Amino acid sequence: MSRTKVAIIGSGNIGTDLMVKVLRLSPHLELAAMVGIDPASDGLARAGRLGVPTTSDGVRGLVAMPGFDEIGIALDATSAAAHKANDTVLRPYGKRLVDLTPAAIGPYVVPSVNLDAHLDAPNVNMVTCGGQATIPIVAAVARVTPVHYGEIVASIASRSAGPGTRANIDEFTETTRLAVEQVGGAARGKAIIVLNPAEPPMIMRDTVLCLVGEADHEAIAASVAAAVEAVQAYVPGYRLKQRVQFTPVEAGEPVHTLAAPPGGGPLWRVAVFLEVEGAAHYLPSYAGNLDIMTSAALRVAERLAVPAEVVA
Repeated sequence: MSRTKVAIIGSGNIGTDLMVKVLRLSPHLELAAMVGIDPASDGLARAGRLGVPTTSDGVRGLVAMPGFDEIGIALDATSAAAHKANDTVLRPYGKRLVDLTPAAIGPYVVPSVNLDAHLDAPNVNMVTCGGQATIPIVAAVARVTPVHYGEIVASIASRSAGPGTRANIDEFTETTRLAVEQVGGAARGKAIIVLNPAEPPMIMRDTVLCLVGEADHEAIAASVAAAVEAVQAYVPGYRLKQRVQFTPVEAGEPVHTLAAPPGGGPLWRVAVFLEVEGAAHYLPSYAGNLDIMTSAALRVAERLAVPAEVVA
C-alpha cells in the first residue's frame, strides 16, 4: 500500500516531536515537508539531516515546494492565530488539515471518542492536551449516566509550556470547555490549566470531576477503565493513578449553580485522577502534555489516510 504524503507546519517542539513520530512509527504516512518560519530552528535543521524537504517560508513556501500537489494531509503545530491564516491559504488546494492548535475551525476530535464521525471534514481540531487527556473520561462516564457538570484540571510542567502554549491560554480553556460539553457529553463544562514550576519537572497530571445522579458505580468504573485502555493504544504513557472515587454531595454543598439533576434527586461526585508520561521521542518524558497531542494527531492522520481496520 502506498503511503499518504503529509506536511508538518511548525518546526517547534510539537512539530519536531510529531516529525519523529511520523518517521519512526507510521507505516501509512510519508513525511514530504517540514515547514517553519525560522531558518535557524532546530526542527528544520533536524528535518534536513533526516532527509525531509524543508522550507522556512511558512505555508506559502510549502505551496511553492516541488511535490506540493502530492501532499494529502497537513498537520498544523503552530498557533491558533497562525492556523487560521494557514487554513485560508491551504483550503483552496483541497488539503486535509489536522489542527493541533486551539483555533477550532473544524470539529473537535478525540481519537478514542469520535474520530469516525468526522472523517469527511476538511479540517479537524485536536482540542488541547488537557482535552485529549480528560475528554475520554468524561465521555466514559456519560456513556453510563448523564453528566450534569464536568470539570477538568490539567497540570503540566512549566518547562513543557512553550511560547505557543502560553500565548493560547485563553483559547486553551475555552476550547477545552466546549469540547468537554460537545465531545465529552457534559451538560456544562469547565477547564483549568496549571503550569507547575516544580523542579525536577513533573509529568502531566489531570483531574476529572463529574457531577452525576444515582448511577451504577461499578459500570462507571468499568467504562473509565475501558476508556483508559483505548487511549493507551496510541499513548502508552497514559494511565489511571488510583481507583475511581465516588462521593455523595451533601445537601448543604453549594453546587446548585453547577448542576441541578432533573427531579431534584441526589448528586454524586465522580473523581478520576490521571497522569501522562511522554514517550520521549524528541521531547523529555515529563512533557506528556505535548506527547498526547502529537500521538493523537498521528492517530487521526493515519485514520484519514487508511481504513480503520488497517490502522488497527
